[in-house]
Amino acid sequence: MRSTGFGVIEQHGQTLSYVASGCIKTDGDASLPERLNTLLEGIAEVVATYQPVQSAIEIVFVNVNPQSTLLLGQARGAAISGLVMAKLPVAEYTALQVKQAVTGHGKAAKEQVQEMVKRLLQLPGVPSSDAADALACAICHAHGGHGVGALGVTGTLGRRRKSGRML
Repeated sequence: MRSTGFGVIEQHGQTLSYVASGCIKTDGDASLPERLNTLLEGIAEVVATYQPVQSAIEIVFVNVNPQSTLLLGQARGAAISGLVMAKLPVAEYTALQVKQAVTGHGKAAKEQVQEMVKRLLQLPGVPSSDAADALACAICHAHGGHGVGALGVTGTLGRRRKSGRML
């Protein structure tokens, strides 16, 4: 875990507007506790700056390298903790749900997700991969997690509002 993307959008009815995006970067030479602390502080700063009313995060699946999966899970836990400490409801989506909601295809390439995020939010340029993933997750949440294929949803969607900022 060296970089974690964030994306903030605003929803007014069916209209989505870009607010901010970027990456929370950690020092790769720092210890795991130090990197997790950087992530927690970064989440707190994003929440304080943009004041979202809800949040969404991608569910992590096991990949080929068990050590990487464990580290990613710890980073995800820290991110969720930061959001919960900020009293935000946290919705969770699979990568398939996010890609389906943004591109209409659950197995879309990263470049396709980046391009569709650019189009959907009318951005002047393509966001970085990490920021695009975070914005795509926010878009998925704004669409009720249903996407084109009306996939099932987990998380706290019952608390959704018709308008407001999402992280």
